[in-house]
Amino acid sequence: MTNYLPGFANHHATEAVSGALPIGRNSPQKVPFGLYAEQLSGTAFTAPRSENRRAWLYRLRPTANHAPFTAYSGGKLVRSGPFDEVPPSPNRLRWDPLPMPAKPTDWLDGLVTYGGGGDVGAQTGVGIHLYAANRSMERAFFSSDGEMLIVPERGRLVIDTEMGRIEVAPLQIALIPRGVRFRVALPDGEARGYVCENYGALFRLPDLGPIGANGLANPRDFETPVAWFEDDDRPVQVVQKFGGGLWETQLDHSPFDVVAWHGNLAPCRYDLTRFNTINTVSFDHPDPSIFTVLTSPSDTPGTANCDFVIFPPRWMVAEDTFRPPWFHRNVMSEFMGLIQGAYDAKEGGFAPGGASLHNQMNGHGPDQASYEKAVAAELKPQKVDNTMAFMFETRLPVRPTRWASETPTAQLDYDDVWSGFAKARLPE
Repeated sequence: MTNYLPGFANHHATEAVSGALPIGRNSPQKVPFGLYAEQLSGTAFTAPRSENRRAWLYRLRPTANHAPFTAYSGGKLVRSGPFDEVPPSPNRLRWDPLPMPAKPTDWLDGLVTYGGGGDVGAQTGVGIHLYAANRSMERAFFSSDGEMLIVPERGRLVIDTEMGRIEVAPLQIALIPRGVRFRVALPDGEARGYVCENYGALFRLPDLGPIGANGLANPRDFETPVAWFEDDDRPVQVVQKFGGGLWETQLDHSPFDVVAWHGNLAPCRYDLTRFNTINTVSFDHPDPSIFTVLTSPSDTPGTANCDFVIFPPRWMVAEDTFRPPWFHRNVMSEFMGLIQGAYDAKEGGFAPGGASLHNQMNGHGPDQASYEKAVAAELKPQKVDNTMAFMFETRLPVRPTRWASETPTAQLDYDDVWSGFAKARLPE
């Protein structure tokens, strides 16, 4: 059974072999057992202490020990910002679930980019991908462009990272720091889900403000793996994402050879069912910001580079209130996915494994069936159950890729869900 260390961005210290972790210094002249000391920096050296994220790794070989990278021939549907394949579209978009592959496909080759905003070189914005895979990875992968938030929808993932092993199932998420090597095994034989690649400031827990000290995602519920390593001298392919492109090299050993580490930059997982939902107990539907699990801030206070927001099971008790999300136009762009059940603002068409995109300042809201049901509903306490939708929300326009614009899974009739609303009747 994999063990975990509790807390979000805590400073942890862990060793898979007793005595492997140096005490009292980071880079002694002689590291225990002849291991190599290596620092992994997630922020600039001079970032304020409250923002500084780094870890010291003690490994069998330095990561510098590799041949040159060459262009990788796979991953033809993986893209990065700036997203300029097709002109940006203000239209509301929705997609059926990503089909499972017909031939053996691992997590990396099953990765498909739907769109994003910003620029990896400017370290701002996000890339949004979905994956569908039916074979465990035998190579390693890492992104130099951004940290990766992985949201499974179907099938468990066992993610071996340099710093330990993480197991995640649907209704859990994994967060892999930029630069950390990992591979994905599929214990259920196949898997599907979503990935937000964050180019900007690192994800962190949102401030709670008037909510107070407790609520939303609690730090203690995030779990970081203990040190684990492989001592394996078989050849291994390593693929990295750099500058928007994929590159590969060959090692003569496993890259998962970190025997001990300490620091506050590490992979972690979180169980979405532990989210402490805050909701109204009087009237009006509150802003979706109360459902924020993680946020990546921008240089504009209160306006996120990216928010990860969930819509979990919850009680609805608001009086004299239209309870589903209201019609709105937003300065933020909203890319939504569905892990299980149904979303209360969409009666049909939005299925688990599917996705929708509502770009900034373009009107959206409940479809006609959901609207009419909510207006006619008896306003008694109601449990919204068996659901888990989520949103990657960003202040930038989300520009779809050519694949996302042309794929047969795109629902070309999506606009029709708003076409039947009757005109309001004013008094004579």
